[in-house]
Amino acid sequence: MNSIKTAKSALVSVFSKDGLAPIVKKLDELGITIYSTGGTEKFIKEQGINVIPVEDVTSYPSILGGRVKTLHPKVFGGILNRQNNESDVAELQEYEIPQIDIVIVDLYPFEKTVASGASEQDIIEKIDIGGISLIRAAAKNFADVLCVSSVNDYAEFLNLLNEKNGQTSAEDRKRFAAKAFNVSSHYDTAIFNYFNAEEVVYKASITEGKKLRYGENPHQEGYFFGEFDAMFDKLHGKELSYNNLLDVDAAVNLMGEFANDDPTFAILKHNNACGIATRSTIHDAYVAALAGDPVSAFGGILIANTQIDKPTAEEIHKLFCEVVIAPSFSDDALEVLKGKKNRILLIQKEVALPKTQVRTCLNGVLVQDKDLKTDAVSELEHKTNNKPSENELEDLIFASKICKHTKSNTIVLAKNKQLCASGTGQTSRVDALRQAIEKANSFKFDLKGAVMASDAFFPFPDCVEIADNAGITSVIQPGGSIKDQLSIDYCNDNGVSMVFTGTRHFKH
Repeated sequence: MNSIKTAKSALVSVFSKDGLAPIVKKLDELGITIYSTGGTEKFIKEQGINVIPVEDVTSYPSILGGRVKTLHPKVFGGILNRQNNESDVAELQEYEIPQIDIVIVDLYPFEKTVASGASEQDIIEKIDIGGISLIRAAAKNFADVLCVSSVNDYAEFLNLLNEKNGQTSAEDRKRFAAKAFNVSSHYDTAIFNYFNAEEVVYKASITEGKKLRYGENPHQEGYFFGEFDAMFDKLHGKELSYNNLLDVDAAVNLMGEFANDDPTFAILKHNNACGIATRSTIHDAYVAALAGDPVSAFGGILIANTQIDKPTAEEIHKLFCEVVIAPSFSDDALEVLKGKKNRILLIQKEVALPKTQVRTCLNGVLVQDKDLKTDAVSELEHKTNNKPSENELEDLIFASKICKHTKSNTIVLAKNKQLCASGTGQTSRVDALRQAIEKANSFKFDLKGAVMASDAFFPFPDCVEIADNAGITSVIQPGGSIKDQLSIDYCNDNGVSMVFTGTRHFKH
C-alpha cells in the first residue's frame, strides 16, 4: 500500500460553515474536485468556487425534505473502494463512480438541540444519518481516504493542506480516523442516553479532556475529562492538580447548600470542611471559618457564596492556600490575592451539575443518584420533651448541611452558625464524636450550647451521653435504629433536645 496519497477529490457536507471558507478555497487552489449538496453546496458557490452537486453524481435529487441526500452507492462506493484492489477499481469504472479522497463532515448539533429544550420533533430531526454514515465509511477506509469529522478539526486539516499541498500520509489519515470514530461514538452515546428510559445500561462519553501533571500521587498518571472552563473563569495561578480538582468539587458541592444563605465562607482540606461559618459579612464569615481550624487551613481550598472584597482578601492573603473560589472578586481584592503567583483564583459560574455520581468499583463502575436532599426545619421530627430553640434549629440545619458533605462516619459540632469541629472518616461513630470534641477543645471552643449532627443513626445512647457531658444541648440525626428509644430516653432524662430527619447522609 502506498502510504502517501495525493487527493484529487473531496466530498464536503457540513452543518457548521465556520472556518470552512479557507478550506474550500485551498482545495480549489490545489485543483481538488469538490462534491457537495444542500446548504454546503450553496455556501461553496458563494465563495466563487466550482462545486459538483452530489445529485449530478447519483442522478437522484435530495428527497424527503433533505433526509436523504448522500445515501447512495455512487457516493459510498467512491469512499469505500480499496484503491489497491483491482476488482474495486474495475467496479468504479463499470458503474461510473468517482473516487473520493477526502470527506469533510460536521454533524447536526444533537446535544445542543436537546440542551436548548427543543421539542422532541426538532430533536429527532437533528439526528444525523447521512453525515454519521459518511464519517464511518471514510474513517474505515483510512488507508485511502482522509476524514474530517468535526468543525473542531477544520484548523488542523487546513494546516495539513497548506503544509503538504493535498498529500497525506497513512499516519495523517489514521489520526483523523481516530478523531472520526471518537465523534461517531460520542454522537451515538448522546442519542442513546436521550432515548433510554428503561435499559439498565451505563454509557458515557466526554470529548473534552486534559492530561494533568500527575494523579493523586506523583507516580500516578492523571486526567480530567470535562468542560472546566464552562464552570469556572480561572483568573490567576498555576494549573490545577488532580487533588485540587477533587477539593474544588467538594467545595462546590458543600457551598451549594449555602447558595441562598447569608454570607458564608468555607475552608476545605482533603475534601472535608475544616472551617465554615455564616455571618453578616463575608469578611466576618472568613475569620470565623478560619478560627474553626487554623492549622488544617494551611494549604486548603477556600470558597465563598458571595463576592470577596478587599478586607476579606487581605485576611486571606495572610494564609497559604491553594485555591480561592467565589462568584466574583472586587478589583482591589484581586489585586491583593494575585500577590501570590501560584494561588489559583476561580470565578464560579452558574452551571447545572450532574445529578448522578460515578466511580470505579471492582471490574466495573457504580452509579447512583446524587444526594440532593437537604434537611429542612419544616421536615424535622421532634422526638424529645425538650424542643430546640430557634437558634438551635438554625444551628442544627447548619450542622446537618456540613455533615452531609463530610466523610463517614462523621459527627459535626456547631454553634452560632460556625463549625466548631468534626470527626471525619472514623470506623466508629463514638470515635468520630470524641475526635470532634477533642479538636474543638484544642481550639478553645466552648461547646456549652453547641449542637451535634450525625450522618447516621445512633445504635446506642453512648453518643448522646458523651455529647451531653461535653455541653451539647441539641442533636440532629436520621433516626431509624431499633434502639432509638434508648437515645431518646437519655435526652429526656438530661434535658437534651433531639430531632430526627428521616434521611441518612453517608458519604464514602
